[in-house]
Amino acid sequence: MKKFIFAYHGGHQFETQEEGAAHMVKWQAWSTGLGDAVVDPGMPVAQSKTVSADGVTDDGGPNPLSGITILQAETMEEVLEMAKACPHIDIGGTIEVAEAMDMKM
Repeated sequence: MKKFIFAYHGGHQFETQEEGAAHMVKWQAWSTGLGDAVVDPGMPVAQSKTVSADGVTDDGGPNPLSGITILQAETMEEVLEMAKACPHIDIGGTIEVAEAMDMKM
């Protein structure tokens, strides 16, 4: 099986704890429903910094990262269907999907 990375971008901040908790229930149901495809459920991330030859900025760039997940599947098409069902899409976020390269480091 191939490994794939979901890089979550965007999504809105929840106005109440209840709203955030309701989203977490949806997220956990989605993640559990993926079964053995989940290699690492990942985590949300705080505001990122961007490092370049010009220095460090605090903005995370034009499309800041908001979290990651690592999945396994046979094909890109299979994981794209998983991404389409993710609750992150429902809150205005996007998911960048990339196949991990099997490379000795």
